[in-house]
Amino acid sequence: MSVPGTHEYHWQSLAQLSSGRVYHTLSEIGGQMYMLGGCDAGGRPCPTLELYSPEGDRWIALPPMPTARAGAAVAVLGKQILVVGGVGEDQSPLKVVEMYNTEEGRWRKRSSLRETLMGVSIAVKDSRALAVGGMGADLLPRGILQQYDLRKDVWALLPPMPTPRYDANTHLLGNKLYVAGGRHCKRPMKAFEVYDTECRSWTMLPLMPCKRSYAGVIWDKAGRLSVLGGLRHGGGHQSSKFTKNVNTFDTNQGTWLKSEETVTMKTMRADFAAAFLRGRMVVAGGLGHEPSALDTVEAFHPQRKKWEKLAPMNFPRCSASSIVIRERLLVVGGVNQVPSSAHEILYVKEEEYL
Repeated sequence: MSVPGTHEYHWQSLAQLSSGRVYHTLSEIGGQMYMLGGCDAGGRPCPTLELYSPEGDRWIALPPMPTARAGAAVAVLGKQILVVGGVGEDQSPLKVVEMYNTEEGRWRKRSSLRETLMGVSIAVKDSRALAVGGMGADLLPRGILQQYDLRKDVWALLPPMPTPRYDANTHLLGNKLYVAGGRHCKRPMKAFEVYDTECRSWTMLPLMPCKRSYAGVIWDKAGRLSVLGGLRHGGGHQSSKFTKNVNTFDTNQGTWLKSEETVTMKTMRADFAAAFLRGRMVVAGGLGHEPSALDTVEAFHPQRKKWEKLAPMNFPRCSASSIVIRERLLVVGGVNQVPSSAHEILYVKEEEYL
């Protein structure tokens, strides 16, 4: 399969947010993008819900969430958006769960989680939400696996994950829920486990090759997981150790590819936008060894086995939220010294997006 050339990828600036935003959550229903919550420039969680309208290139304010929150987990169940946990106005984890009906345009309170949690990871299987892990009010990670039934409005406990963690990456592939990485307190985890939704059992997979936080995570259409870049060592900016390493796990073989089979990125970076777009892995922005946020973008060519530079982002930033909708990558908000109101799209086609 041929992939687009580097000159075919275009960035276009879209309507900016009304104010800078970070730690917000993006969701899609029917090709439309919704933005939920997040923190403002003062670090306060917001209750806002906004819909981006490409027709008028504008943001439309919808009824706000009953509970202001940042870093919430979100699941789409039909035409409804389930919002789970996150951090509330008092900077503590939340247990409250709310649901927005996009057809009725209103919020409903739903059954709460069993305890307050932030950093929950969520996936949807057969119209049920699977919420994995999280961090409690005691700042300790959880191994809990909870399943939400929309019809009954109940959370059921499923067998817990072997390795407690929060901020893990989850991906549903058939009947298998893969859970990669995550953190324990501030320490990154190498744990990699899979839950079989039919057998209701966990299996431990080969550990991730290296410990890192704020890495990019991309699942391609062949069922391969790639973990890209990230921060190998914390601390201040001067002592931070960024990496450009790429590790890829093949779910068919059940193994991580050997290092000679993978290709490192051109630029060391962490906390960047990452996506699979038109047959290529794409990474954009983030933090590196430069004193400010990056605007550089690169894409992997699978046939040439090399990373190639794309046009830079219009707005350098890290900690941005991103989502792929109809083969287009939207990058919203983030941080460049202060929370950013930038909103731009990367797409492959000759005519303009709007």
